[in-house]
Amino acid sequence: MRGNREGTVEPKLQRRLGTSDAVMIGLGAMVGAGLFSAFTPAAAAAGSALLISLVLAAALAYANARSSAQLAARYPTSGGTYAYGREVLGQWPGFIAGWGFVVGKTASAAAMALTFATYVVPDVWVKPVAAAAVLLLVSVNYLGVTRTAVAARVIVSAVLALLAVIVVMILAGGPSRPDYVPGAGTGILGVLQGAGLLFFAFAGYARIATLGEEVRNPRTAIPRAIGIGLGIVVVLYAAVAAVLISVLGPGGIAQSTRPLATALGDSWASPLVQIAAALASLGALLALIAGLGRTAMAMARERDLPHALSAIHPRFSTPHRAELAVGAAVLLLIFFFDLGTAIGFSSFGVLVYYLIANIAAVKQPRAERLNPVWLGVSGAIGCAVLVVTLPTSAVIGGTVMFACGIGYRAIRLRAFG
Repeated sequence: MRGNREGTVEPKLQRRLGTSDAVMIGLGAMVGAGLFSAFTPAAAAAGSALLISLVLAAALAYANARSSAQLAARYPTSGGTYAYGREVLGQWPGFIAGWGFVVGKTASAAAMALTFATYVVPDVWVKPVAAAAVLLLVSVNYLGVTRTAVAARVIVSAVLALLAVIVVMILAGGPSRPDYVPGAGTGILGVLQGAGLLFFAFAGYARIATLGEEVRNPRTAIPRAIGIGLGIVVVLYAAVAAVLISVLGPGGIAQSTRPLATALGDSWASPLVQIAAALASLGALLALIAGLGRTAMAMARERDLPHALSAIHPRFSTPHRAELAVGAAVLLLIFFFDLGTAIGFSSFGVLVYYLIANIAAVKQPRAERLNPVWLGVSGAIGCAVLVVTLPTSAVIGGTVMFACGIGYRAIRLRAFG
């Protein structure tokens, strides 16, 4: 049990996850988010500097991950940066982080559901099947976090095995295809835009931090899980990016909505891309629902969302009302969405989320810091730079999103205190 700001006692989630479980849930979020969706818009922005954008995104992800791990070691509770921001910086910064995560990642969840359906059924069935996938994975999360971890382990293992076969087959097909030419560089703004869009792919380690109340030995397990998960994904993304560039060139990647399938051409392995993409999207959706439910629960505990969402199921030890509310929101967004808009919109929210995480890490007392101050400062500056260099539509949409959240909280405080 835990107390909220009004002194009432709130039920706590049970610590049922080990380090490997947390790693798999984080991998499920990161592998599914970017390999099949983020390279195309990033290549269009960065051109021949795509790998530079990838290095910048990975470096920023590392700084953010270290800050998140430092905060998680000190505050091992649900909610991630929402909780850390409140503890270190105050209620408003915490709310802004939580609002950005919940709204931005709800949009991401809708995008992942649509990506899954796009790969498995004809266009006319995409939205119904996407909705069915959401209902299925909300049910898995509802029944307990250990079931979420088992499902993530199965999905991630299958996706990594399929990707290994796909990459080998692409390399076996030859070093390049003459019908594609390398894209020209687009300057520093294009490189930064590409990095901001690719950051969308690495941001899944936030899901590990949101599980802080359910991981055993969280002070050591969460930092370790974040580091392991991010390290694996950086190597994986770099390898896939290098293979795609060698075969398609940046221009070819930018012109293809399914660059891995395009790189394979008419190979017998082409259906494997479809299977891997579908599974990876399900893995990302599973992790997103888990993280969103726990952040929404943490915000509800503090009345930053309706308090009814803070309930924990007496049998399954899950934030069942919050997960059902998240599922309903994702179902609604499925009918108003396209994938490209989702990536930019989500990147804006998540970059602001990590901006606050880095500032909170820098502001922690010296005795609580695990990292040098310059690392958190670098992460905060990187987030601020990338967020303002995102495509204009993402900046406008993200600004409106935060304005709505700030207005909502201001009205609630005025009405209820």
